[in-house]
Amino acid sequence: MSITPDQVSDLRIQRYNSTVHQLTKLHSDLMVLRVKPDHPLRPHKPGQYTLLGLGNWEPRLPGTQDETLQEADEVKLARRSYSISSSVLNNQGLVGEPQHKDWLEFYIVLVRETNSGKAPSLTPRLFMLREGDRLFMGDKITGAYNLDKVSTDDTVIFLSTGTGEAPHNYMLQQLLHQGHKGQILAACCVRNKKDLGFLDLHQSLAQKLPNYHYFPLTTRDLDASGRKRYIQDLIKDGDLDKANGSPLDPAKTHVFLCGNPAMIGVPEKNRETGEYSYPKTEGVIEILEKRGFKADKGHHDSGNIHFEEYWS
Repeated sequence: MSITPDQVSDLRIQRYNSTVHQLTKLHSDLMVLRVKPDHPLRPHKPGQYTLLGLGNWEPRLPGTQDETLQEADEVKLARRSYSISSSVLNNQGLVGEPQHKDWLEFYIVLVRETNSGKAPSLTPRLFMLREGDRLFMGDKITGAYNLDKVSTDDTVIFLSTGTGEAPHNYMLQQLLHQGHKGQILAACCVRNKKDLGFLDLHQSLAQKLPNYHYFPLTTRDLDASGRKRYIQDLIKDGDLDKANGSPLDPAKTHVFLCGNPAMIGVPEKNRETGEYSYPKTEGVIEILEKRGFKADKGHHDSGNIHFEEYWS
């Protein structure tokens, strides 16, 4: 690195606009990060996302993939979109306000290495942060992934893998704050139980709220049955129907999907014919569309399956 300490100090002043308000390591590779911008937050909706960034001049976590930078890249920011998350409850253990006041929360997993040969640029630096450190956060908060189409009596289903649970936590907070009357079913699939960062929260809410049900799934830490289960299995086996109290009704149900593309299974459009076809691996969209649901493919679409497309 050819940048001097004085240059690093100047770059931080010039490029950073936010401060680490609070940081909680759930384990070595998973954390909850709260970021407070220098200026008031813009109005936004639970489910939306913004950018986080750190300079390429910042140190990287030891033990992560080695990175090779060109000299011109040393002064650039490593940036990535992150859905805004929420811990749902406030410090008094009550459901929080539907919009954060002066900070945003993010649920972040460490990417130690990639299969592409290009080292991950941002998370090895994010995991070096401490409370009080400076970073970049985008001023714009955007995204069509939100609860706008949900009515108070609808069944709402949140299905995620890993940290794809982040926007669902924020949307859950809004539903609970508004006193949602319909059933709320949530499931998250991870490899190991330790990666269910909000397990205790969701299980506690499920015990207290008769209309909330949570399904934690792991593919390596197996339960007593020894069966590996995925999100798709919850639908096929009727677990969601049972928790809902009746078969899922497409006319009264909204499904939100965030995480691994293989779980979501977004249909691909043929450029020549305009027809859609499903991926080889059966995803949730294919399963549900066979039951009368419809994927929401645009801002003005009338679909009841909503999905977050970006993934890294």
